This record gives sequence, structure tokens and C-alpha cells, in this order.
Amino acid sequence: MKIEFDIRLDKSPQPTTDDERFMRMAIDLSKRSVEKGGGPFGAVIVRDGEVIASGSNSVTLLNDPTAHAEVCAIREACRREGTFSLKGCTIYTSCEPCPMCLSSIYWAGIDRIFYANTRGDAAAIDFDDSFIYDQIPMDPADRTIPSVQLLHKEALEAFRLWDEKSDKVEY
Repeated sequence: MKIEFDIRLDKSPQPTTDDERFMRMAIDLSKRSVEKGGGPFGAVIVRDGEVIASGSNSVTLLNDPTAHAEVCAIREACRREGTFSLKGCTIYTSCEPCPMCLSSIYWAGIDRIFYANTRGDAAAIDFDDSFIYDQIPMDPADRTIPSVQLLHKEALEAFRLWDEKSDKVEY
């Protein structure tokens, strides 16, 4: 699947009362998550006006650092829909997505993102991802967690096999 982007001068979706209703669902999930011992984040994925999945932050509940609300909702939506593509969907998330969640949203092909709290709001309560944003553009060897390339030529064999495969499912 090749990711295509809509290039418009006004890139902001105009919110509707339905958008507000779905955002309130995400916000409610974030509150309930706190009550259950999870993080203060919730997400709802909608297609054609219907909620197809939702998720809340379960990092500490599942001992899974990737169990952010958006990722949990994406996993559930893909499972329910039987596909890895969520083209045609909108995600409503109680907070601006972190780098991992934003990447997941792009990889899932979700069309629109609505968010409530900002990354600055999250940083104010010690959910600060700015160090990750700062790490991304750095040379891999200069990052806080150094990255060392190893066995590049051997690894290219898998890429060659994929490139030559005639029945691959592209994504």
C-alpha cells in the first residue's frame, strides 16, 4: 500500500457536532482509564459515522510500552475489520498523538486526526515526548540510544527476496 496525501491549502478538517460527540467518547475513555489505573488517554476510530473501535492507555495495566490508546484502538479496528488498512477512517484521540502513535496512524492509513489535549499539556503532567521528537532527525549513532549498523549485506537478501516476489501484499 502506498500512502498518498491530500495536498490542500486548508488542511484542517472542519469539526462537526458528530466530531464533537466522538471526541467526547475519547475523552470519557481517558477518564475511565485513569480510574482503572491506566494512563489518561483515550481514542476512538470511526468509519462512515460508526465507531469501529476504541482504546485507552493500558501501558501499566498490560506491562506493554506500546499499549497507547491510539495503538490499542488501531489494533482492535484492524482485528475487527480484518485488514491492516484503515483508509476511510477518522481517529479521535484525547491528546495529540506521540511519535509512535502518529506513525501508527500514518501506517494504518487513517484519513483524519482530531485531538483534544496538546503535547504541551501532556508534558505538563510528565508525559513529555519531546526527547523522542528531538532524537528522530539525529544521525542514528548520535542518539541517546546509539544505533550500530550490522550485517547490512546479509540483511539485504530479505529485501531482494521481497522485491522479486510476485505475489506480495504491499502495504
